[in-house]
Amino acid sequence: MLITLCYLYLWARWGRRPAALVLATVRRLRASRCSFTFCGAAARPRGARVCLSRGGRVFCVGDSQSIDDLNKWALFLVSPFILEAEHIAFVTESTWVQSENFQRPSASSETVVKWSDCCSPLACRPGDPYQLIAEASVDNFSKLGVAFMEDRLQMDNGLVPQKIVSVHLQDSTLRELKAQASNTPTPVPQPSPGAFFGRKPEQDVMEHLGKGDPEVPEEPRARKGSTPGREPAGEGDGGTGSVEHYHLHLSSCHECLELESSTIESVRFASAENIPDLPYDYSSCLEGVADEPCPEREGRGASIPGKVPNVLLFVGSESQDALGRFRQVRDVLCDCVDPDRYTVYHLLEESVLRDPWADNCVLLVIATPQSLPQELRQKFIAYLSQGGKVLGLSSSFTFGGLQMTSKGAPQGTVQNLVFSKADRSEVKLSVLSSGCIYEAGPGEWLGRGQLQGHLENEARDRMIVQVPFGACGGEAVLCQVHLELPPSSSIVQTQEDFDLLKSSNCRRYEVLKEILTTLGLSCEVRPAPALTPLHLLPAAEEIRGPLTQWLGKHVDSDGVIKSSKLSLKFVSSYTPEVEITPSSIPVVTDMEAFSSENFNLEIYRQNLQTKQLGKTILFAEVTATTMSLLDGLMFTMPQEMGLIAIAAQQTEGKGRGRNAWLSPRGCCLSTLLVSIPLKSQLGQRIPFVQHLMSLAVVEAVRSIPEYQDINLRVKWPNDIYYSDLMKIGGVLVNSTLMGETFYILIGCGLNVTNSNPTICINDLVTQYNERHGAVLQPLRADYLIARTVTVLEKLMDTFQDKGPSGVLPLYYKYWVHSGQRVRLGGAEGPTAAVVGLDDCGFLQVHLEGSEVVTVHPDGNSFDMLRNLILPKQQ
Repeated sequence: MLITLCYLYLWARWGRRPAALVLATVRRLRASRCSFTFCGAAARPRGARVCLSRGGRVFCVGDSQSIDDLNKWALFLVSPFILEAEHIAFVTESTWVQSENFQRPSASSETVVKWSDCCSPLACRPGDPYQLIAEASVDNFSKLGVAFMEDRLQMDNGLVPQKIVSVHLQDSTLRELKAQASNTPTPVPQPSPGAFFGRKPEQDVMEHLGKGDPEVPEEPRARKGSTPGREPAGEGDGGTGSVEHYHLHLSSCHECLELESSTIESVRFASAENIPDLPYDYSSCLEGVADEPCPEREGRGASIPGKVPNVLLFVGSESQDALGRFRQVRDVLCDCVDPDRYTVYHLLEESVLRDPWADNCVLLVIATPQSLPQELRQKFIAYLSQGGKVLGLSSSFTFGGLQMTSKGAPQGTVQNLVFSKADRSEVKLSVLSSGCIYEAGPGEWLGRGQLQGHLENEARDRMIVQVPFGACGGEAVLCQVHLELPPSSSIVQTQEDFDLLKSSNCRRYEVLKEILTTLGLSCEVRPAPALTPLHLLPAAEEIRGPLTQWLGKHVDSDGVIKSSKLSLKFVSSYTPEVEITPSSIPVVTDMEAFSSENFNLEIYRQNLQTKQLGKTILFAEVTATTMSLLDGLMFTMPQEMGLIAIAAQQTEGKGRGRNAWLSPRGCCLSTLLVSIPLKSQLGQRIPFVQHLMSLAVVEAVRSIPEYQDINLRVKWPNDIYYSDLMKIGGVLVNSTLMGETFYILIGCGLNVTNSNPTICINDLVTQYNERHGAVLQPLRADYLIARTVTVLEKLMDTFQDKGPSGVLPLYYKYWVHSGQRVRLGGAEGPTAAVVGLDDCGFLQVHLEGSEVVTVHPDGNSFDMLRNLILPKQQ
C-alpha cells in the first residue's frame, strides 16, 4: 500500500487535478477496506498517510474505521435500508453555525455541491459535532470529498462540514439496522434550532413512514404514507405535516388500465422495452476532471462490457416525407447490421430535447437535409463529447471547423466516388450526389480520420469524412453522397443513371458496412431463422389424459383451433412440406418424438413445483412471438392445466408500445397464462402482477444455493437489471377481464446464455467465478423458467393472503431505487427522492420540502427514472 500511496502522491505532485487523484485513489484502494478521510490538517488521524493537501485541508488514507454499535444513532427510514454492495458508507461530522453568521460556500470558480444530492442518509446522531451516516457511490463519495477540500460542500441550514470519514459497517450492525427498521422508529433528532435539509421537523416525511407495520420484518413500507383511506401516521406522531393522498382506481391512469366496455387492457406500461440503462452518467463526472480521459461505457467497477443495442435515426420533422425517409434509411441499415444485436428506432425531435436518449444509443444516424435548430445541434455535439458515434447521411450536421458548401453537380446527379477504407484500400463506385461537399475551415485539416471519400475529379472534392471529436472517443462519419438510397430511388432521372447505380449497388453496401464497422457496429448479417412447429408437452403425467380429452372436444374437423390472431393445427407429426407462418402454426402432439437442444423437458419437470402454473407447455424452436401463441386457448382451456408458451428464439419480439425486444438464441423466452379473480387482493391491484414477475425472475436465480450474490435486481415497473448498470431482461403484461376473472398473459424475456445485445446471466456467473475463485455452473433457460414460475405462484399466493405487505420486503431487498433521486416532468422539474410503492403498485416519490406523490411513466422510450416521471392525476 505504501508504494501505491507514494505513486499517487507523485502523481498529484506533478499536476494531476484533485478530483482525478481522489477518484483514482478511492477506486484503487477501496477493496483494501482502508478508511478515506477528508478533514482539516490539524485533525488528521494518527498514522494516516496524506495523499493530497489543499488550503489547510487534507485527504488521507489510514486504517479501516468501523461502526459496530448503533444504540446512540437514530435511523432514517425514507427508503428501505439497503447498503449497496458497490457503495461506500461514511460519516460526516458538522458543526452548527447561527444563520446570521452562516455563509454558504463560494461558487465563484467552481460549482457548489449539495451533500443531499450525492448520497443517501442512513442514520444520524445529534450533538456537537452533528454526525450523519450515509452511503454513496464511489464517484459521488469522491465528489463530496473534493467539494469539501475546495470548500464547495454545502450542508443546508447552518451545518458546516468538518470531516468526512469512510467507515465499514459490521455484519452485526447491518442486522441491527434491519431489526430496527422493522420496529416503530423514534422521531429523527434535528440539529437545533432549525430544520434539517430545508424541512422543518414537523414536515419531515420520515415521521409518517413505516409506522404500525408489524407484518414487515425486514424493510419499512415507505409507501404507506399515501395508501388510500388510511391516515399517514398514528396518534402521537407529534407532526402536523401531511402526506398528500391520491385515490387510486382502475380507470385513473391511461398508462395502467383502460376501460373498454367489459374488457380491461391492463398494465400497458409493463415494459419489455429493448432500451437498457448504460453504466455511466457522463453528466455527473467529478468537477474539475477536464484532463481525465472519459470513463468507458464498461462503467462502474464491472469487467462486463456495457453494450447498448439501439441505433437511433433522426430524420427531422414528423412529416410524411420524413417518415418515408425513416423507413428508407432504416431498411438499408437493417440490411447491413447484425439483426440479433441492434434495433433501429425513430428519434423524434421532442425526444432529442426531453429524453435521456444519449445514454441508450450505440449509433446516432442523422439523415435530414434540413438545417438543424441550434438546440438540437448542441444535443448532438454533447452526445459526441460523451464518446458517441454519429453517421451523417446527406445531412446538414457539421461541427468544429468543418464546413459544408454547395458546389459542382446538382443534387441527384450520378458521380464517381473514390472511397478509402481503413486498410487504405480503395473502392470506386457510382453514387448520387447531394450537391454539397465538405471543406476545412481556417487552420483545419480534413484528413484526420482513416475513412475518406472524394469525387473522381480534378478538385478531388471531399464527400465522405471521418472526424474524431473530444477526449472520450467520440467520432463522426459524415457523407454528402446518398449511400442510403437504392438505385430505384425517385430522384434517379434516367435509365443510364439507374444502370450505373445498379452496377455499383454491391459496392454501396460495402462502403456502408465499412463505415458502420469503423463506428463500432457488427455487420455480420445472418439470415432470418425459419419458423418451426409448436410442440404440445404436458409437464405432469396426470394432465396428459385430461389435456387429450379437452383437445378432442375443442378442435374442428380439421384439427384446428382458431382465434383472432392465429390458427393452431394439431397434428400427430410434422413434415417439412407444411407451411408455417406467424398466423398459421402446426402443433405436434406426439410427446415421444420431441427432442431439443434448447429445452429439456425433464429438467423443466424436475424444477417445476407448482399446483397449477406452467403445467401445459407449447414449445417452439423459433416463433414470431410467444405473446400470441396462447391467444386461442387462454379463455377455454381449464385453468388447472396452466398454459405456458416457451421459445428458444423469436423473430418479432415485442416490447412496450412499438418497441422491439431482441430475442437471439440464448434468451429465456416465455409467456405464462395466469387467471386472477377480480375481487381478490391481487385482482384489485393488477399493476402488481408485473412487479411479482420481475421479482420472481430475480428470486429464482438468487435463491439457488451459492448464487445469492449474483447481482440481479428489479427496476420499477418491470425490468430485470444487472446491479443498477444495465438491463438484462424485461416483462410485458396484457390483461383481459371477462366476467369476474382477469386472464393475464405475462411475457418475459431474460438473457441467459446470450452475451448480446447487452449481457446475460452466465456472464455474471463467469465474472463471479473469476473474482471469487468459485465454480458456479452456468444456468439453463429451461431450468430458470421452471424456477421462475414456481416462485411466481408462491408470491401470488402470499399476495392473495397478505396483500402488498407480504411481498414488498423481498421486492425492496432486490430493487435498484434505494435513495434514487429523480426529476418530475422533465430535466428542469422539481427534484424528488424515490420512496417506495403505494398500495396499488405505483411508484411514490418525496418532493423536496413537500409531500409524497404517486407518479407514473410519461411514455418515453428511454430511461423512465432518469427524470421522466409525472405526477399521477386523480
